[in-house]
Amino acid sequence: MLDLQPGQLLARGVARHLRSHGFVSVEEFVPTRGLRVDVMGLGPKGELWVIECKSSRADFQADSKWQGYLEWCDRYFWAVDLEFPTDLLPEETGLIIADPYDAEIIRMAPEDKVAPARRKVMVQKFATHAARRLQALRDPGVGVTIS
Repeated sequence: MLDLQPGQLLARGVARHLRSHGFVSVEEFVPTRGLRVDVMGLGPKGELWVIECKSSRADFQADSKWQGYLEWCDRYFWAVDLEFPTDLLPEETGLIIADPYDAEIIRMAPEDKVAPARRKVMVQKFATHAARRLQALRDPGVGVTIS
């Protein structure tokens, strides 16, 4: 098993849960320069979800960029474990409780649809990112840059 950090373990559980709803996902996705989301989900109808995984109070309090992610997704969620003090999280966002093996949506995030032109760019970027990551796994010597 890989030596994963607590946030990466949450992301794995989130990705598994999203898959059970027909979503595909990419971890550590860069929607635009200067932003990196923990999990970007692409749904069966083209919906874009951003999920930020927080493993502790300090991890959450150190995140000053999360509001910049809102314009890049249709729904925004926090994913935390059972021990996380969820009263810290903004009520106008979604809430997912996760562990390394699965997750559950506790509070559905409100929908704020991405503009069609931005959606097209994001879906293409998602596909490109996923394909490059797969190529890097299959051929580690190729030096694929993921952006």
